[in-house]
Amino acid sequence: MVNTMTVEVTPRYIEEQSDPTRSQYVFAYTVRIRNTGTAAAQVISRHWVITDGDDKIQEVRGLGIVGEQPLIAAGDMYEYTSGCPLNTPFGTMKGSYHCVGENGVPFDVDIPEFILTLPRTLH
Repeated sequence: MVNTMTVEVTPRYIEEQSDPTRSQYVFAYTVRIRNTGTAAAQVISRHWVITDGDDKIQEVRGLGIVGEQPLIAAGDMYEYTSGCPLNTPFGTMKGSYHCVGENGVPFDVDIPEFILTLPRTLH
């Protein structure tokens, strides 16, 4: 049994929930976790490292993802959408998921860094 997963993230700016005059920028991101291994695995917890445009770092750790600890069968995918408020119009996120395979062996899955930015903004 092999435990491997890949993560793909699609971020977007939520203009209607943001207020640039008050330095409030809200981003949503959709995460797709694909089990590319040969056995089912469960996502137990998450760890995010959020860096804003002023290089302020916030770390978020917690059980599950969006209130769930999904069991993802081999070859299946789990998708969810969440959000992140920033005080700057630009930032990045990266992190990891802590998972356990159906064989009881724990493993971590990297979440590649992605950029949070307003549309048509270059940095």
